[in-house]
Amino acid sequence: MSTSLLYHAFSIRGYSYVNTRYEKGSVIFTIRQESHTLRCSACGNRRVIRRGSQLRRFRSVPIGGKRVWVEFAVPRVWRLACGLVRQVKIRFADARKRFTRTFERYVLELCRFATIKDVARHLGVSWDVIKDIQKRHLRRHYRRPKLKKLRQIAIDEISIGKGHRYLTVVLDLKSGMVVFVGDGKGADALEPFWKRLKRAKARIEAVAIDMSVAYVCAVQKNIPEAAIVFDHFHIIKLLNDKLSKLRRQLYHELTDIFEKRLLKGTRWLLLKSPENLDATKNEPNRLRKALEINKPLATAYYLKEDLRQLWNQPSKEAAEAFLYDWIEQAEASKIPMLMNFARTLGVYRGGILAWYDYPISTGPLEGTNNKIKTMKGQAYGFRDMEFFKHKIMAIHKAKYALIG
Repeated sequence: MSTSLLYHAFSIRGYSYVNTRYEKGSVIFTIRQESHTLRCSACGNRRVIRRGSQLRRFRSVPIGGKRVWVEFAVPRVWRLACGLVRQVKIRFADARKRFTRTFERYVLELCRFATIKDVARHLGVSWDVIKDIQKRHLRRHYRRPKLKKLRQIAIDEISIGKGHRYLTVVLDLKSGMVVFVGDGKGADALEPFWKRLKRAKARIEAVAIDMSVAYVCAVQKNIPEAAIVFDHFHIIKLLNDKLSKLRRQLYHELTDIFEKRLLKGTRWLLLKSPENLDATKNEPNRLRKALEINKPLATAYYLKEDLRQLWNQPSKEAAEAFLYDWIEQAEASKIPMLMNFARTLGVYRGGILAWYDYPISTGPLEGTNNKIKTMKGQAYGFRDMEFFKHKIMAIHKAKYALIG
């Protein structure tokens, strides 16, 4: 072992190697600091007088299956100008930590592929040590992401537990990075985000949201210059929900047992796209028979399929004409569910058609929410909410394995 190897293998620079010992399956390297390199930890001045030392051990990266410790008698120095005796600053470890920065980097690398519990067991340290290392790293890098370059964002909430517990998530649609996680849902959860956004002087061009009145009002109040784009997946989902209610209502109104049997179990067939119907399970034929016996249900189904073409028009003007035509057909159907939905589309038509100016959606955020749920499930939940939020902020880095 040499001083140069100490530097290249363990990133310990500015110290001299003394000796190596082997105790109880561990390797212990002893190092020292030369007197001419001593500085006052407060002012950094070299004109100090040595006043003893304090022997300390720091955990470092293992060699094979052997634990490695760095033993260092930390010098104490006195400086007349300061008038106090202080320990010198340790260059290879953070203050009040019993492990080196190299060990910390090694732990963070392992945490990309294994759980906190597995890493702790592998290195022979407590679970809290590994969690503390990871939490400090996440806080350092993701606590306050920069917002100045934000241009297009998506906003949505995610359920994180029983009892209607929610978090509101804001995603940068260009980088895929979560830039804010707020407690609860609705406009109040976004208040800290708007304050930070104003301080950053970001120029938001467009915001993708669902048709939530709370989100619409919050965006119009805080960034009125931004275009609101209603997510088309949420619009189709809303119509699907209404179609399911209509099917249920019509089922209970039927008196013929044969017709009831045909209609029963067709909910998922109605919600599926025609191209996704499974012919091997006779799904197209079952759907056709169910629609033949009930005209209102058939009308609602075909209008639902027709609405999907709204986002495939050649231009915004063509899409606007298509939307007005669809609303007229829905109102002419005299089906209360379709008429109410048509009025909703009429009120929100500006945000629906804004997709042709900014073709964005909350789809990437839905994918991020799925990652969050997977991470939460693999960790069997998070007791530390701050740690959980920091993990969410860094979730865009999780490419291959999600671990808690």
